[in-house]
Amino acid sequence: MLKQFSSVIIGLSAFVLVILVSSSIYIVDETKQVFVTRFGKIIGNPINSKADGESEAGLYFRVPFIDQIHSFEKRYLEWDGDDEEVATRSKVMIEINTYARWRINDARIFYKAVRNEDQAKTRLDDLLDGAARTVIAAHDLVEVIRSTQREAAQPVTENSDETQTQLEPFTKGRSALAQEVIESVKGKLNSEFGIELLDFRFKRINYTDLVRQDIFKRMITERTRVASKFRSEGDGQAAKIKGQQERELKTIQSKAYLQQQQIRGEADAKAVAIYAEAYNQSPDSREFYEFLKTMETYETTLSGQDTLILSTDSDFFRFMKQSNPNKD
Repeated sequence: MLKQFSSVIIGLSAFVLVILVSSSIYIVDETKQVFVTRFGKIIGNPINSKADGESEAGLYFRVPFIDQIHSFEKRYLEWDGDDEEVATRSKVMIEINTYARWRINDARIFYKAVRNEDQAKTRLDDLLDGAARTVIAAHDLVEVIRSTQREAAQPVTENSDETQTQLEPFTKGRSALAQEVIESVKGKLNSEFGIELLDFRFKRINYTDLVRQDIFKRMITERTRVASKFRSEGDGQAAKIKGQQERELKTIQSKAYLQQQQIRGEADAKAVAIYAEAYNQSPDSREFYEFLKTMETYETTLSGQDTLILSTDSDFFRFMKQSNPNKD
């Protein structure tokens, strides 16, 4: 009986010893920075932190059930801001979306100020969003949307009306404004919250819905004006080409008519010469010529409905009488 009781005592003692040893040992990961609190007070410097400078990741000991372990991320952390409407210095409403990268620089200050990363992101929302609004409100829109001093791809000529292709010059640019946001809050974040702000950027910049609709209307109006200008120039060119074609057509027709009349005149002259030559050759030829001309006159002056009254001494009657000698 005594032997069994001793075995139980030994077993319980071993179990308690294992619990005490396991409770007194903790491991510091390479990606974490850790510090110990005893009765709510921080003991020593954070382990494996930038401020520590001596201890590294590994196995460490604590007083079990008294000392509490607090672990924080050592790597870079991300912060994404919400979409918000901001007014520029020229009173243009824009919608911005920002992001930042940060890290816990001093775990001791960080723990006292915000306790955990979720609370830290809430404070970053207030500070970074406010700083971004302040910086944008102090600058014009062109400073927010442009970063490099580049030239327009198609420079405007002296005779062109499209001044929209010109790029408005700026002084600082979007990257400089982002740096201003960093400079305005990094001191406060470092000293009051133990946070090191590594980077801040404007992820997306856009007009608000109302401003976007106004811009679309102006774009439509401008494009309509340009289209009307091109259409008017096209109509002018079309009228010019059509007028030139009509002038060329009239010139060609005039030359063709002149050439036609010249050819006809030459043909008539040759016909007259031939007739005259034939007429002068013999009396029979003259009589034949008179006969032909008389027949042509009959053909052009008489129709099937005409009635012709001839005297006995007329040339018409004479030829008709000669064509039918049996008639008196």
